[in-house]
Amino acid sequence: VAGMTWRRVASVVAMGLSFIAGVGPSAARSPAPDVAATVQTLTRDSRWTQVSATPLQFDAFHPQGMVKIGDDIFVSSVEILERTRLYPERRGGFDRDQGKGQGWLFKLNARGELLARLKLGDGAMYHAGGLDFDGRYLWVPAAEYRPGGPSILYRVDPRTMTAVEALRVDDHIGALARDPGGRALVGVSWGGRRLYAWSVDREGRVRGPARSVANRSQYIDYQDCHGVGAGQILCAGVAYYRPARDRPPLALGGLELIDISTLRPIWQAPVQAWSPAGAAMTSNAAVFEATATGLRGYFIPEDGRGALYIYDVGAAGR
Repeated sequence: VAGMTWRRVASVVAMGLSFIAGVGPSAARSPAPDVAATVQTLTRDSRWTQVSATPLQFDAFHPQGMVKIGDDIFVSSVEILERTRLYPERRGGFDRDQGKGQGWLFKLNARGELLARLKLGDGAMYHAGGLDFDGRYLWVPAAEYRPGGPSILYRVDPRTMTAVEALRVDDHIGALARDPGGRALVGVSWGGRRLYAWSVDREGRVRGPARSVANRSQYIDYQDCHGVGAGQILCAGVAYYRPARDRPPLALGGLELIDISTLRPIWQAPVQAWSPAGAAMTSNAAVFEATATGLRGYFIPEDGRGALYIYDVGAAGR
């Protein structure tokens, strides 16, 4: 998007277009509602085909969320300094201690090179979760790294990489999504077991109280969510199933399209794609765009100096 002002870029993204560099000719993203429509053509027989795998040129720690703005990619991540430890019995309603760590927001290019970084969190609230972009702000949570722990919801200016605390929540918010056509901010709890929805005004201020419902879907835990227009969000996630005690678990990834008005799933589909090391592509950060023939997914499924994977899947009837 050389020669375009940031205001113009933000306007284009807000209309649901994204220009991706470094993976061949720049591809325009179809209007966001097309993502939702395409997702609803996916089945368990849909075949995901790898387009590229770009090694990251820095330690991304434990990636959680990803969005793309113009030529830039933003990734939220957790740097674990001391892992949480399970209690023999629950203490104060918690099943584990807080551990220690740092939350990060990374800005990188399509070659996997780090351009900038921003530390997020406050004390034990260092788990930077899945994030989204509304055309003006990035929305990123930072929570205690345990179920039920409190969270801070941040509003970040991607131009300056500065964060403003928007709200504190008395639950672990693992991912945030913004409805690009409305005023809703949707959060998902640890594993996506509970969904929340807040109102956001024109200035980006979060208004409470939140609507909240238990998630009726159980087969995956949500990792990263994004608004896709038409009053819907798309969540990607993973669950681990162990066929036998003496065998390693199977990582199954999937997508769930959720209606914001009811906070209920509309469509579910597995993503049968794994990294060479066996990580499901939707294990961590993931974001999607519509193409002329279906859907394109961008994934960072592994920790550390992993890779940015790009996969395509065809829509039914195309």
